[in-house]
Amino acid sequence: MWSKSSPQAEASSSGTRLNDHLLYISPSQHESEITPLLESHTTSQYRSSKGKNKANMVFSSMLGFRAKGHPKDESEVAAVVDPSAHIDPQTGAVIEKKTKNERLFVARLDAVLLVYCCISQVLKYLDQQNISAAYVSGMKEELSLYGNEYNYFTTWFNVGYAIFLIPSQIIITRVRPSLWLPTLEAFWGVLTIAMYKVHNYKQVYVLRAFIGALEATCYPGAIMLLMSWYTPVELAFRIGFYHSCQTVGNMLAGALQAAIYTNLDGINGISGWRWMMIIDGILTLVISLAGFFLIPDFPTKPNPMSFWLRPKHIALAVERTKKFKRADNKKFTLHSVKKALTGPLFYIFVILYVSSVISQQSYTYFNLWLKSLKNADGTARWTVAQVNLLPLIGGAITIVTIWFWGFVSDYYQTRWIPVVVQACIGIIPGIIMSIWHVSDAAKYFSYFIVYLTLATAPPIWAWLSDLNPFDAEQRAFTLGFAIAFYYACGAWSGPLIWPAKTAPHYKYGWQVTIALWVLVIIMACSLRYIELKHIRPKNRRIAQEKDEAARAAEREAELQAEQDVDKKDVQVTRITSIRSRDSV
Repeated sequence: MWSKSSPQAEASSSGTRLNDHLLYISPSQHESEITPLLESHTTSQYRSSKGKNKANMVFSSMLGFRAKGHPKDESEVAAVVDPSAHIDPQTGAVIEKKTKNERLFVARLDAVLLVYCCISQVLKYLDQQNISAAYVSGMKEELSLYGNEYNYFTTWFNVGYAIFLIPSQIIITRVRPSLWLPTLEAFWGVLTIAMYKVHNYKQVYVLRAFIGALEATCYPGAIMLLMSWYTPVELAFRIGFYHSCQTVGNMLAGALQAAIYTNLDGINGISGWRWMMIIDGILTLVISLAGFFLIPDFPTKPNPMSFWLRPKHIALAVERTKKFKRADNKKFTLHSVKKALTGPLFYIFVILYVSSVISQQSYTYFNLWLKSLKNADGTARWTVAQVNLLPLIGGAITIVTIWFWGFVSDYYQTRWIPVVVQACIGIIPGIIMSIWHVSDAAKYFSYFIVYLTLATAPPIWAWLSDLNPFDAEQRAFTLGFAIAFYYACGAWSGPLIWPAKTAPHYKYGWQVTIALWVLVIIMACSLRYIELKHIRPKNRRIAQEKDEAARAAEREAELQAEQDVDKKDVQVTRITSIRSRDSV
């Protein structure tokens, strides 16, 4: 039944704090017990209609709207009473507007944790993608790379990445992230510096494989940290901001290589692309040292060397986790893996993520197409510096796109719409480039449009976090496996779909892109339906059961405390009586 507490009362996980009053519904409450206050906001009990009305309700629900005649649930009613409240659609938790202390805490997380992760991601992607800039800046000629060696540079990197990612994800649940992540980063920084000494493609293969293995857990490890410290209404934008740093790293690779080629090429007998490896590695080493102090680990097991977090911040982080009923991070076990593998969400997210990322890969071959363009007299249309700089325009488009969709995903609490819209956009360049015999202007347009489709990962990972609020291990395993499987597929998909010797026209690449984007649309719509039909009601039920168990435990503790007090009173009475008798 409805009840009311004082303004100072803390909102329990079973209730909703609205303005200065705490209101909650008992799970067993009967419809007739609802007070007149909310009766004015509720409608009659929902009854399924047939035909067109039923289809309209299903479609409206998928879009996030309430169909005409569909009743408001308790969280919607609460939002009417308090428009500033945040509603967790998975657990039904209604969260009030952030306090000043919470806003300052989130700002602190942004200024330290998010900024560190972003800088680390920039350098990771710089170390990962500098091979592309090096290839068009003299490496190809120096190492005599005239076959598919360029594709195999990526292949060997992906092999190392895919093999070591899952073991590394397991290790990070047993070793503090503040120790594990910086150590790996320092080692791959050393190997990046070693790249400047290579003299043949086989040496590149070996170094790229080990760099890939060491970089494997950086991205999923950072996503795990963000999932642990940010709430669902904050997560997608932060993941998007972090994810956009891949593009920043790619842009820096081109800009840095252009600057190095112009200013350092030939200095001390070292080519410009070799100088780039040295500079990238040194920057990585510097940032890795900061990670030992800036990575906070997890709210319930904070890093003792994270000087920027005080006990009050840790307490607030734990409170925020409980408020959204997010499970704590635990060590990986075989039971965790088995639970993930036997559920449909694991396979849906893996297919959805891998399909979306592989379908985006055409943008990485933009510079090869630019390098292939010739003037009428046979001279190159673009200089080496220009070939490295032109893709920066696309990178800027990607950054804005990622931030936009991250904001939309959090603000409207929608994950599937950003994914589906980008998939529809991605089909357009696939069709144009499949035709091929079009103007160069159309090809420029197609390559730049591809950059509008590179923002699918943030809403996908936020979606994964939303649908698994009570199982941190399943989130971590699904996240790690999806990324590992992508790199395993990328090890062969690049040479197969985009063979360098067929550049700049790829016989099957763009047609495969169209098929993959269609698959993404199908998977996203299917997952949305499953979420509304099965997962969301299940999560609400689990949240309700946890609330009931918590209240029962609280009542039992109060009863036990009362019994202890009664026993002490009895003992005090007896002692007083004995002393009185003795004195007499």
